[in-house]
Amino acid sequence: MNLAIFASGNGSNFAALVKAVEEKKIKAKFVVLVSDKPEAFVVERARKAKIAVILVKREDFVSRADFEAAIIQRLKNYKIDLIALAGFMRMLSPGFVKLYRKRIINIHPSLLPAFKGAHAIKDAIDAKVSFTGVTVHFVDNQMDHGPVILQKQIKIKRTDTLNALEKRIHALEHKLYPQAIKIIS
Repeated sequence: MNLAIFASGNGSNFAALVKAVEEKKIKAKFVVLVSDKPEAFVVERARKAKIAVILVKREDFVSRADFEAAIIQRLKNYKIDLIALAGFMRMLSPGFVKLYRKRIINIHPSLLPAFKGAHAIKDAIDAKVSFTGVTVHFVDNQMDHGPVILQKQIKIKRTDTLNALEKRIHALEHKLYPQAIKIIS
């Protein structure tokens, strides 16, 4: 299975997936990283791992359609079986999702449908819930929505700070994402 990762940040989930492939926990081949942030640390991680990088900055395009068309055009050079979103902080258009129907997955730091959006961990703490978690799901046309592949909950401790809970959530993400890819591959 040829895997493309879309990421815009640090790339800890990217690194966890690379490690899972190297350790043969999942049968996949990383063929490309797509990022809209040239300065993102994930780009350096990909280069160190000798994985091709496609950089497409949104501000270089007049519209989202043009931005996505550039990504699609560059992806044609690869035979992508699965796109894994790992902190790619952009909604994909219905046309993009349709083109890669049932071949785009996302990881989200909550038990969806709870706490959608970019601040899910903070939102869970602010809501004073007892549990939160991680969800891996297929992407559809709604934000943080689509058929769930895997979910796992994590207890929020009374002593948890945002930073402490983020670390535990990320550790869980790093285990769950490879498991989800294994399930669907």
